[in-house]
Amino acid sequence: MDPVTDIPGAARPLAAIILAAGKGTRMKSDLHKVLHPLAGKPMIDHLFDSVAELAPARQVVVVGAGREQLEPVAAQRGASVAVQEPQEGTAHAVLQAKADLAGFDGDVLILYGDTPLVSVETMRKMRARLHANDVPITVVLASRPDDPQHYGRILADADGNIVKMVEYRDATAEERAVNLCNSGLMAIRATDLWPLLEAVGNDNAAGEYYLPDIVQIASGQGRRSAVVETDPAEVAGINSRGELAAVEEAWQQARRRQAMVDGVTLIAPATVWFSHDTAIGRDTIVEPNVVFLPGVTIGQGVRIRGFSHLEGATVADGAEIGPYARLRPGADIGPVAKVGNFVEVKKARLAKGAKANHLSYIGDADVGEGANIGAGTITCNYDGYFKYDTKIGAGAFIGSNSALVAPVSIGDGAIVGAGSVVTADVPADALALARGKQEARPGWAARFRAMMAARKSGGSKKI
Repeated sequence: MDPVTDIPGAARPLAAIILAAGKGTRMKSDLHKVLHPLAGKPMIDHLFDSVAELAPARQVVVVGAGREQLEPVAAQRGASVAVQEPQEGTAHAVLQAKADLAGFDGDVLILYGDTPLVSVETMRKMRARLHANDVPITVVLASRPDDPQHYGRILADADGNIVKMVEYRDATAEERAVNLCNSGLMAIRATDLWPLLEAVGNDNAAGEYYLPDIVQIASGQGRRSAVVETDPAEVAGINSRGELAAVEEAWQQARRRQAMVDGVTLIAPATVWFSHDTAIGRDTIVEPNVVFLPGVTIGQGVRIRGFSHLEGATVADGAEIGPYARLRPGADIGPVAKVGNFVEVKKARLAKGAKANHLSYIGDADVGEGANIGAGTITCNYDGYFKYDTKIGAGAFIGSNSALVAPVSIGDGAIVGAGSVVTADVPADALALARGKQEARPGWAARFRAMMAARKSGGSKKI
């Protein structure tokens, strides 16, 4: 038995309608509201990723203001775009997707681009309830938030059948006292959706066409609707930067808890920042004030020291990073390798046991096993027009304050003397010295100080 395909209704074709036509005025941003990042990923992409696991036959994004920003995003996800202009409510918005779903005979999930964290499991529960034995005409996703605020209310019986749904502004005091709140998300069959939407009117306080009204319309036809409850955090809507920050913090707190459950030590959990795809192995220790941007994979038994910043990087088992290290995209840190304080690594591999412990930049490079990069070393990988590679062999030793001017290769076991500017390949096991000859002039410093003192007092001695 397949636990996914055996869910009632799972074999039926699925369409997703994502509503993203709101103007997002409370965000006060030139960027469309649903493109603001949450855990390092645009809000709407969280939904796209979840829906993708259900293998939808069709996807429609309903857009309004800022459509030029959303159209390329939808195209990348294989979704069509429907335009709602003017914006006359949620029922009117869903109706704009009718042409794009012409001929579609399956289930429809109605989602909101600014409610990005609804899970795949919850979507499956909604579909399963839609195809339960009592065959409700629609399924509404609800929650019981600590502060119901101005959410629409749902009145339901003990079996989860909806008796009434009402918008907050149209609700009585008794109805507002109910804490079961409408998230706006629904599951419904396409054959039922369009006739119900056509019947929705706008005789309400806002003069808009409300999607929840289809529940009452169906009830008047003798058809039941059902409710599925979920955690309020899963259906938190985001309409302002303050709400975005609150949802981000809640997501981060949950992710930190999960990391510790999975065997990761977070010394100061509240100071560690994760991305949606951060992967960390067990027995890794993360010190305070570490930031993981997208694309980071950390092995087991790693130590990430404080104030380090990682993005698009891979760190193998037993490595040590930081403090104050920066791993940029393409950094590949091998087992038990070390990247120390104020070291930046970009598009470079450090093989097993390689070390760059202090104040260095390693970019577009391949550092061999056991190689040592001295303090202040840089790979000069850019000439203002193109990037070039540096290869450092196994067991090589690069002295402090060296500049390796790419393209250049340092052979296995070679030594580069401190302060060298290396512009040509260095053979294996060779010593490379590329610096000016040191010269000492006896007594010069004393004569210099005397001359300067005389000048300062009005004299004219020459050195």
